[in-house]
Amino acid sequence: MKEIQTELLQGTLDLLVLKTLQTGSTHGWDIAQRIQQVSRDVLRVGQGSLYPALHRLEERGWISSEWGASDNNRKAKFYKLTAAGRKQLAAQTESWERFTGAVDLILKTT
Repeated sequence: MKEIQTELLQGTLDLLVLKTLQTGSTHGWDIAQRIQQVSRDVLRVGQGSLYPALHRLEERGWISSEWGASDNNRKAKFYKLTAAGRKQLAAQTESWERFTGAVDLILKTT
């Protein structure tokens, strides 16, 4: 299978992180792995993109974090969605669906 290099649109990573955290608290490495796994290896998020996004989301109050132990008993920062983050996820999901619907209409036009 040919590897697909995919660049995320600005803001898309935020949406993916918020959606990933909707299922519960987890650490950064797991967020990246879940995005890659659910996208069937199409989307790969590097640390250089993920951690600035996590800090940005935390500064905006959409996620919160606390230190804990990972599955392999290493110190890790765990992130979780806040109430404001749930509202933002709903708004961004609606916006994304409108955007992708409009692109789809254009692509299907003969």
